[in-house]
Amino acid sequence: MNTTALSAQSWKETLKEKLPLLGHRNWIVVVDAAYPAQTTPGIVTILCDEPQEQVVKTVVEALAGTKHIRPVIYLDKELQYVAEKNAPGITAYRNALNTVLSKSKPEVMLHESIISMLDEAGKTFNIILLKTRLTLPYTSVFFRLECGYWTDDAEKQLRTDMAK
Repeated sequence: MNTTALSAQSWKETLKEKLPLLGHRNWIVVVDAAYPAQTTPGIVTILCDEPQEQVVKTVVEALAGTKHIRPVIYLDKELQYVAEKNAPGITAYRNALNTVLSKSKPEVMLHESIISMLDEAGKTFNIILLKTRLTLPYTSVFFRLECGYWTDDAEKQLRTDMAK
């Protein structure tokens, strides 16, 4: 298990240090306390002793400061349906997360579908898991990294031109 517990400043420094090394198909995932340790060698888990929404905000800000990568953000569909009576604090978390991600357009998918994509990527590409102490279900935020200087539309156009 490749897990490191770091102070607030240390995990931020580690993220800043690793960002230039990350690229298309890498992932950064901010997870809650129950997220399991994984055995894939390319996954590095860092324990962050800060509120989860603050960790998400730090990742969003760090990615906004890069030119070589851009995130596609995924949220668990189940998060929309978790009831306050079953998970006290979930409404406040959702509101805080909506504020942090207000400039983004997260894609919403079933948790198992996102995990399947993450598992597949982890076979070949590095993944950074930032684990928080949050104890609310379906609160993970998944950042799949894409090339920051090449758009999906440009790729489609390239493929169309190549097919001619």
